[in-house]
Amino acid sequence: MEREQKKQLFQKRKVVVIGAMISTILWGSAFPCIKVGYQIFEVGAGDSASQILFAGIRFFLAGILTVIFGSLISKRLLIPTKASLPKIGALALAQTIGQYIFFYVGLARTSAVNGSIISGCTGLFVIIGACLIFRYEKMTASKALGCVLAVAGLVVVNLSGLMAGAGLHLVGDTWMMISAVSSATSSILVKVFSGKEDPIMLSGYQFAFGGFVMMMVGVVFGGHLARPSVGGILLLIYMALISSVAYTVWSVLIKYNNVSRISAFSFLIPVIGTILSAVVLGADSGLGVMTLVALVFVSTGIFFINHVKKYDKIKAY
Repeated sequence: MEREQKKQLFQKRKVVVIGAMISTILWGSAFPCIKVGYQIFEVGAGDSASQILFAGIRFFLAGILTVIFGSLISKRLLIPTKASLPKIGALALAQTIGQYIFFYVGLARTSAVNGSIISGCTGLFVIIGACLIFRYEKMTASKALGCVLAVAGLVVVNLSGLMAGAGLHLVGDTWMMISAVSSATSSILVKVFSGKEDPIMLSGYQFAFGGFVMMMVGVVFGGHLARPSVGGILLLIYMALISSVAYTVWSVLIKYNNVSRISAFSFLIPVIGTILSAVVLGADSGLGVMTLVALVFVSTGIFFINHVKKYDKIKAY
């Protein structure tokens, strides 16, 4: 009975929209936070090892916070079973280790414009994987149209950079593509694993394990961070909360909904990141007509992807 009540609650349109928007806004706020964090911890633009170390600390803290919050909510200590360990490892490899190592290494070898467009296509890869590869749901004309509109929005929001001559950077763009595919794979794995596992437990331990591995990689390859100020520590805690809260909410929504329904909202992340970066970092070019046009394209695309007909109802596990 309790499971059915949760299913009905998390499938309500209002809950889906609010929950998904909370996650996308939090993830969008990570863009300016990372930039500020690099300044505070004196991480160079081309210092991949220190960037991976910085990200690893963030995700390790996110894992600890997720387990603590999840345990308080469940009123019991969240401890993975032996059967859960391979699932945690697979999620950590796809979501934290694979996505972010390739992301940081790739972003250092391509333009910000190319990186933003490719990473923003994660939602597209999730829908393609769920519909055409894993066959969890049907690819409809409405979903296809929504994907086209959403990707068009990502191109529009980066149009100024494209017009300025941001060309193809083969190696960097390839790494960014692998990062986006890894992230998409993690969303599908969450759907598969959460049928029998607590998504909050999976999120917490995969973050902790993945973050620990990234910290070790960063240290081995010579990464280092400047001694943090109080502001730096608070920023790091906030960034850990971004990952902890956003991914936990996202995982719960995916558990009870169609993967494409939730992943469609990820198209908003680069647009929100552009707006928040403009506000926080003072990048005036981020708040223009093109950003508003992109927001319309992406929002319309999300609407079409979420346009589920009676014969294509959502299957929740």
